[in-house]
Amino acid sequence: MIATYQKYVLNFKQASGTSRGILKTKDTWFIIIESEGKKGIGECGMFRGLSIDDRPDFEKKLQWACQHIHFGLEALVAELVEMPSIQFGLEMAFLDLENKNAFELFPSKFTKGEDAIPINGLIWMGSEAYMRDQIKEKIEAGFTCIKLKIGAIDFHAELDLLKSIRTHFSPSDIELRVDANGAFSPDEALEKLKRLSDYHLHSIEQPIKQGQVEEMAKLCQTTPLAIALDEELIGVFDVADKHNLLQTIKPQYIILKPTLVGGFQGSNSWIEVAKTGKIGYWITSALESNIGLNAIAQWTYTLQSDRPQGLGTGGLYTNNFDSPLRVKNGTLQYKNKTDWNFNL
Repeated sequence: MIATYQKYVLNFKQASGTSRGILKTKDTWFIIIESEGKKGIGECGMFRGLSIDDRPDFEKKLQWACQHIHFGLEALVAELVEMPSIQFGLEMAFLDLENKNAFELFPSKFTKGEDAIPINGLIWMGSEAYMRDQIKEKIEAGFTCIKLKIGAIDFHAELDLLKSIRTHFSPSDIELRVDANGAFSPDEALEKLKRLSDYHLHSIEQPIKQGQVEEMAKLCQTTPLAIALDEELIGVFDVADKHNLLQTIKPQYIILKPTLVGGFQGSNSWIEVAKTGKIGYWITSALESNIGLNAIAQWTYTLQSDRPQGLGTGGLYTNNFDSPLRVKNGTLQYKNKTDWNFNL
């Protein structure tokens, strides 16, 4: 068994506004394992400025994993606790190596094209006009759950956007989620949540910056709308620490990005802890290529959740890989007759 890795730069079709600034490109890395004539491919989609493994020694750790691939998945994952995106890439590559069909990691009705995953339509940060255009497109495309990134433009303009949606669509027509990416200060957060709650939102992600545990706990106790933790989960590896964090804050939801929390194993760990506190969850991708997104989608389907998930098709990039993933009527579907095109 031998393993190699290769860096790949994804190019955005249009510069995209995120909490990390305006993105034009996104670096990612692929692990390729070869054994007995078979090949397994996994993506280590470390997110600069957000991932805990955004470290100067990232590629050294990746190289070490490839050099010690004979250790096996369990031992490698245990050694790379603080490198969640590499853990995830290894999980993908080993699963791909084991399975009969390329990139079919979790065979199911989803991969057979017999079932779909409900997803939210993501509205990117930008000017008011740009965000309005996106909202119109998502509604026309059949989405019944829309997620807006907020905190980039004037708060009153954002409220006007939500008001305009609610003028035409009731909560039973369109579920609205917002993601503040920590944009609010603790002093202003509760008042802003009250203003947002006028528009019958499903939830708000990370209203204040992570690491302010006491302030977040107070907010979750008094909030007029459900709070979902996202960035707050990054860098928490020990199960006891996960229990302590969720028991202290008591959020209504957690959001799991496998690339950021240690792949399937790390995500499953969080789900088990959340269940003990009766905390809901959903899964979100983190700007991976279609290789990583495919793995996340297939695993997400196995969770059998009816809640809309934060997945897409990687359509943001000009140089993504052709895949069977398709979005139709607000769902993610797998057209299994489509051939994969993985050429680095």
